[in-house]
Amino acid sequence: MREKVEEVLAQLRPNLRADGGDIELIDIEQGVVRVRLTGACEGCPMRSMTLQDGIERILKEQVPDVKEVVAV
Repeated sequence: MREKVEEVLAQLRPNLRADGGDIELIDIEQGVVRVRLTGACEGCPMRSMTLQDGIERILKEQVPDVKEVVAV
């Protein structure tokens, strides 16, 4: 599952980097994906929307075992 999550995050990275941010996979445990948003994403007021409505939604679509994505 980790490899597939990494693949999906690699697809999302160019969009985040275009705005000065990035994402790092920290851990996956029982379907919960822990990520760290860095750069401009770290303090962005739209961070939770990006995480939930973007990253989490896409990960759940492409990796059915993903239950939740949380930022650490």
